[in-house]
Amino acid sequence: MIEPRLRELVLEGLLQAGLGVDVADVEVDFERPRQKEHGDFSTNVALALAGRVGRPPREVAQTIADALPDSHLISGVEVAGPGFLNFHVTHGWLYDVLRQVIAEGESYGRAEARGESVQVEFVSANPTGPLHVGTARNAALGDALSRLLEAAGWKVSREYYFNDAGRQMDLFAASIEARYLQALGREAEMPEDGYHGEYLIEIGREIAEREGEALADLDEAALRDRLLLEGSRRVLEGIKGTLQRMAIEFDSYFSEGTLHEEGAIAATVERLRAADQAYEAEGAVFFRASEFGDEKDRVLIKSSGDPTYFAADCAYLVNKSSRGFDHLIYVWGADHHGTVKRLEGAADALGFDSGRVEVVLYQLVNLLRGGEPVRMSKRTGEIITLDELLDEVGPDAARFNLLAQSSDSAINFDIEEVKRQSLENPVYYVQYAHARIASILRTAAERGIGLRPLGDVDLELLTAEAEVDLLKEIAELGEQIEVAAELRAPHRLTHYVRLLAERFHRFYTECRVIGDDADLTQARLWLAAATKQTIANVLSVLGVSAPESMDQRPED
Repeated sequence: MIEPRLRELVLEGLLQAGLGVDVADVEVDFERPRQKEHGDFSTNVALALAGRVGRPPREVAQTIADALPDSHLISGVEVAGPGFLNFHVTHGWLYDVLRQVIAEGESYGRAEARGESVQVEFVSANPTGPLHVGTARNAALGDALSRLLEAAGWKVSREYYFNDAGRQMDLFAASIEARYLQALGREAEMPEDGYHGEYLIEIGREIAEREGEALADLDEAALRDRLLLEGSRRVLEGIKGTLQRMAIEFDSYFSEGTLHEEGAIAATVERLRAADQAYEAEGAVFFRASEFGDEKDRVLIKSSGDPTYFAADCAYLVNKSSRGFDHLIYVWGADHHGTVKRLEGAADALGFDSGRVEVVLYQLVNLLRGGEPVRMSKRTGEIITLDELLDEVGPDAARFNLLAQSSDSAINFDIEEVKRQSLENPVYYVQYAHARIASILRTAAERGIGLRPLGDVDLELLTAEAEVDLLKEIAELGEQIEVAAELRAPHRLTHYVRLLAERFHRFYTECRVIGDDADLTQARLWLAAATKQTIANVLSVLGVSAPESMDQRPED
């Protein structure tokens, strides 16, 4: 809110300074100095212009400072270091920020619609079994990224792409067949490399209870087709239920099988061949991936005539692009790093702008319990399911901790630490700040202290250092969302909201909110209310709840 106004003042100063610079070509960027004595905002515009005007940077900076128009926003400006302009600003703009938070409510910090659409495809686990903890980071990151882009003004569509074709689905069908027949009391052996999880025993039993013997005497192909349909439907319903526990909803689910059934894969391969971007060798069809930066050409159609996963990826890319999105984002594990170049190459080869195709990669999660690796489920003796993790730590703690670090970094996710209700646990620290403010506002109401209309409150009473620091942090939200969206970095918001909660806890400790001075009490109550709203807005973008109360005060 303040930076655009400061930028206008600097440009006006440049115009009046007579430096012979076309201000239309000048970018003025600000940063927050780490040390308060260096001011509230700093710009290096003089350093950037010195070469163009042929004068020393400090001289340019001083010339701009002398030419700045008078403004109630600025309490002082100084030239520092090699030529930085450091601005000290008045508190008036901070009071305007507080009024803005209250006026905009849930919209505070969110950008206006930018008129661009983006599809975010994430999770996309095969419908052959329940989600496991390895998928948890993909789910949290993809959904938080979608929410973040929406907050930054994008129109977002979330899609789940599931692979319901190929060998793994054949094995899945054969595994269900064995469990179904066993549930009927018939002899049946599980495929050696099939799916052996207990969930398949449950699926086989459910189908047997519903259908009885009716399916058992079908020929093998018809039986497996029917069981594959029933089994994948049940698994996908279970996956949806798990994701709903994490407050994740998709706008669309896309079946890879439709690409096979509708001939989309064959058509895409022919399109590449027609453009001389694919060729035949040794009975197979290859994509000229090496011409687009990949280490070698990639197989589209095997010598057996079967398409590869990459061929399906190309057809899926065509389908996505045909739906009119301005941008496409894939959320993939770091083990897919090698696929990125060939996907971008396919986009260019198919006539699309590869700049519209983006892959966000994330590193693995190391699951620990008390510092020791956890590899197997206590319940089934197999890989731990995401539902089991959510049962133990809860969706909020899971999401926040999975988002707490950059996607470029591996995460050590210690179950005992994540579920601990302590102020050392970041999600509880932040949620407790929100709940504490709600409690303060309830206490005020119980004492008969209603909030006056904001226009009748003297916000200029908020001058204590803890109050001003808290206001400054609140003012950062819009920029934090903009930068985090641009960098595809939801973790920046976890850091921001922790600092915001820290600023509030300090304010609460140093400044008595409900006191003997009625006017100061009103100003501080409104500051608390604005903080509460800002915390709630950030947690909403992260997909984490903002509780009005907590069952118990977290341990210090």
